[in-house]
Amino acid sequence: MTTRVALLRGINLGSHKKVPMARLRDLAESLGLSHPRTYVQSGNLVFETDLDEAATVEMLERALRRELGFEVPVISRSAEELAEIASSHPFAELEIDDRFLHVAFLDRVPDQPLDDQIDATQYLPDRFHSEGREIYLAYPTGSGRSKLSHALLEKKLDVSATSRNWRTVSKLAELAGSP
Repeated sequence: MTTRVALLRGINLGSHKKVPMARLRDLAESLGLSHPRTYVQSGNLVFETDLDEAATVEMLERALRRELGFEVPVISRSAEELAEIASSHPFAELEIDDRFLHVAFLDRVPDQPLDDQIDATQYLPDRFHSEGREIYLAYPTGSGRSKLSHALLEKKLDVSATSRNWRTVSKLAELAGSP
């Protein structure tokens, strides 16, 4: 069995697309995912499965659509991948609160890196570092008003993405390390 993390995109934001975490755990268990556990209300699910990434994502998206009546994009990483991602943030040396360090998880490696799509100096003081299917982000003044937005990443890279702050990434890596 492989420990996986599923990151649900765009749920529990205000009054839209509400997904109670107890319901998500119950749904995961009904699908045969072992030891489902969640972290905070933003759609972070840790579980064990014999399915590969693509099959897991497809199964969860289909079940969520059937059970909730709306689309919920899912991005998944193995516990090993998440541990590697959480091992260090390239902007940790900025010594800003880790709530302002984020990771954008992409559904696939973009055809062209973000560095080729935008001029990073146009987004300062915010910074980014692309690495495979992740984009590490630093928002020294917060992400709320940043021009380096989630929507920009998806549009420029033609990917589906979901972001988590560094505290959440670190906690999910910890949870994924212990069933």
